[in-house]
Amino acid sequence: MMMRVLHVCTEIYPLLKTGGLADVAGALPVAQAKMGCDARVLVPGFPALRAGILDQELVAELPPAFGTDAIRLYRGFLPGSRIPVYVIDAPELYDRPGNPYADGANHGYHDNYRRFALLGWIAARMAEGLDAPWRPQVIHAHDWHAGLAAPYLKAAEQAAGHRLAGSVQTVHNLAYQGSFPGHVFGELRLPWHFFDVHGVEFHGDISFLKAGLFYADKLTTVSPTYAHEIQRSEQGCGLDGLLRSRAGDLAGILNGVDETVWNPATDRLLPKAYDTRSLAGKLKGKTALQQEAGLAIQNDAPLFCVVSRLTEQKGLHLVLEALPEIIRRGGQIMLLGTGDASLEAGFSAAAAAHPESVAVKIGYDEQLSHRLIAASDVILVPSRFEPCGLTQLYGLKYGTLPLVRRVGGLADTVVDCSLENMADGLATGFVFDSFDAAGITAALRRAFALYNRKAEWKLVQKRGMQQQFGWDAAAAEYIALYQQIAV
Repeated sequence: MMMRVLHVCTEIYPLLKTGGLADVAGALPVAQAKMGCDARVLVPGFPALRAGILDQELVAELPPAFGTDAIRLYRGFLPGSRIPVYVIDAPELYDRPGNPYADGANHGYHDNYRRFALLGWIAARMAEGLDAPWRPQVIHAHDWHAGLAAPYLKAAEQAAGHRLAGSVQTVHNLAYQGSFPGHVFGELRLPWHFFDVHGVEFHGDISFLKAGLFYADKLTTVSPTYAHEIQRSEQGCGLDGLLRSRAGDLAGILNGVDETVWNPATDRLLPKAYDTRSLAGKLKGKTALQQEAGLAIQNDAPLFCVVSRLTEQKGLHLVLEALPEIIRRGGQIMLLGTGDASLEAGFSAAAAAHPESVAVKIGYDEQLSHRLIAASDVILVPSRFEPCGLTQLYGLKYGTLPLVRRVGGLADTVVDCSLENMADGLATGFVFDSFDAAGITAALRRAFALYNRKAEWKLVQKRGMQQQFGWDAAAAEYIALYQQIAV
């Protein structure tokens, strides 16, 4: 019998993406379906999702709730993969400008607690049979936005007197917890005894993520190392005590790469495809990007890239501090990203001062991200903390050596080009420990040194490209977890 699993999330590639969550939501259900799992997805009716999901049919109409007059649930299919997707049509809550979480000025919507409470509430209703022909055995909630799925499910089970479905809460980034004032609890349609330290309450507020971590049957995060790190105070974001108490239910399962999207041999967004047998297409892409970005046309020094949200977490102030070293050694760098205004200004100023060495594109461009990663020699991911990281995996796949800090999923996926790792045939990139200018500068010096040894550089490139980070292994681990809790 096929395992029936409902993934609950707020964005999904290729229809709506603000970060790595969309890549996971777009790829994991597909990999699970190939293994015989009936994996489906539940999403809010943001305009891009309402417009992009194919062949939508009305499943249910619900009475007003959470400040909206009309709620309709539709079922359709994700373009390309044909994974079934349920979309919640509640225009008053979801049909808004800006990104899914904030307005055009990047201020979080004042009623986000209602918008995402509805998402978790509908997930629990699915376990009660909202779509009569299909009832999930497991509800898999992703990040804080889906954090109330498990408590709503637990409340429904208490009312019914029996289990309805197993539940999994995945932490994609513990720093984002979905905290709201305690006085809004009365609007959430949860039993009052759930507002407790042993429940959804967190320092007098409501924490959606804490709620999911408390009530879900199993907890996961997106790399083994991060699963250990968040149980300590330094990276536990105030939830380390809860996570330590649930250590037996917590698993770190490394994210994968969707090779139908990220593969230099088949990527139609590149000027010329390439693979480990010939990297000529990579050099062609580098020259084309240099020309497009206004950088000096050169191939005698490395081109570094950053594809990232511009936040303190990502360690990009370290990159700013290291720019003089990159320029002094003849290297180049191009950044694609948006976020913190001071970081945007700092990189833009560097590009204006050194236009042949530094290029900056503020914003996000999926097509450019492919071309930039493929064209570059080194991808920089010097994060303060990193639950998994996907860009370093894309870098490995495209022969673009990752330069990373030894944290979270970065520690799990990149092996430093030390002499002993080179001798043992293990090296795939450059890894540093101390979160400061000295740490990243030492790693940059190793990158320049290896770049000058062309034969060794190509060996490391090809070894990185041969690493296996597909979704099959992760999909199998999740299915094994589901089997422990499925109803």
